[in-house]
Amino acid sequence: MADFDYRLPEAAIAQVPAEPRDAARLLVALGGAPAHRRVSDLADLLHAGDLLVVNTTRVLPARLHLRKATGGAAEVLLLEPCGPGPDDWEALVRPGRRLPPGSVLASLTGEPLVAVGAPSADGGVRRVRLLGDPWACGEVPLPPYLHQGIADPERYQTVYADRPGSVAAPTAGLHLTTAVIDRCRAKGVGFATVDLAVGLDTFRPVTAADPADHQMHTEAYRISEQTWTACEEARAAGGRVVAVGTTTVRALEAATETGRLEGRTALFIRPPRRVRSVDVLMTNFHLPRSSLLLLVEAFAGPGWRALYRLALEDGYRFLSFGDAMLLGNCGERGG
Repeated sequence: MADFDYRLPEAAIAQVPAEPRDAARLLVALGGAPAHRRVSDLADLLHAGDLLVVNTTRVLPARLHLRKATGGAAEVLLLEPCGPGPDDWEALVRPGRRLPPGSVLASLTGEPLVAVGAPSADGGVRRVRLLGDPWACGEVPLPPYLHQGIADPERYQTVYADRPGSVAAPTAGLHLTTAVIDRCRAKGVGFATVDLAVGLDTFRPVTAADPADHQMHTEAYRISEQTWTACEEARAAGGRVVAVGTTTVRALEAATETGRLEGRTALFIRPPRRVRSVDVLMTNFHLPRSSLLLLVEAFAGPGWRALYRLALEDGYRFLSFGDAMLLGNCGERGG
């Protein structure tokens, strides 16, 4: 993982999103010299016959600020349902060691909301049961490097988000506007959707020295027959599948690998594996030593390091509210 480290100055981490959304900068590396553009230019960078694929997952108001029976503060981050009933969830719970199984946590107004269950085998994730409606008092869980919150929670949702299920946004999609998508369509670019629920690995750094020792958390994905057919037809006609975000890549690669359009995936996309389902990737700049950087190298090759240096030197903004890149696939075109 030392090969995927780089120095990220605090000042380079964007604390607020670009306004308007499509004013975010776009570092383009599709062959030849890198070019400095804006997301608003996306239609000019795509070709008629290309297919733009986005992840339509919506971020849940999954962070709950609660109270213990003693009156002390507690926090629960709901991750995903785990059955057998609809009120059974996996969650991150703090302060975990001081909350034995059976603890009941209440809202700040005193309503019992969460019963804490036993920890998982690795001691991280807990099973919890919902005792009331948590969504009315929950908030969107922003990444820990965003220090000032966000005035409008919708700014941490994509404009096409429609199926609640994630605990983090597919952030490359935050830059797209209805106008940008309409301009792409007017040029003859197709538009298709997938759904991948962004889960625990967003909050889990790769701590192993060797990425082969890192265990990925599974995430649920779903791809419609219509989207899968659109990808096949676009490529057969010489067009490119353009994925907006690494989560879109993960969904398409999971289906390519397994032949299943719906399910759960623990796929860890890293070198020397190549991405076979996507030809162009729009993605933000990612944290050092993260699994997302390994995916970027598997897709675009080791040249990402020079692009990151260029971006830092030129004042690009990094991470969730930062700018983006448009990268070409360095591997052979696959099916």
